[in-house]
Amino acid sequence: MQTMTSREFSQDTSGAKRRAMNGPVVITDRGEPSHVLMTWAAYAGLAGCGNVADALACPEAAGVEFDPPRLDGALLKPAEF
Repeated sequence: MQTMTSREFSQDTSGAKRRAMNGPVVITDRGEPSHVLMTWAAYAGLAGCGNVADALACPEAAGVEFDPPRLDGALLKPAEF
């Protein structure tokens, strides 16, 4: 796995993107891994989502539970003129 410091990343973002074409790039902050840069195809393969629209419809990929409350009639009021 490739590694680069956060300083190297900020000074050569396009180089980091080129390196990510060959596999994930671990970005370190003060010597500790902090972020991972990878291609969309690699991410989609891990997350099980094929494209941006699928990813947005795939909350389990982000590990976020989303169960919005149902609207009832109390929130809907006729307009007063």
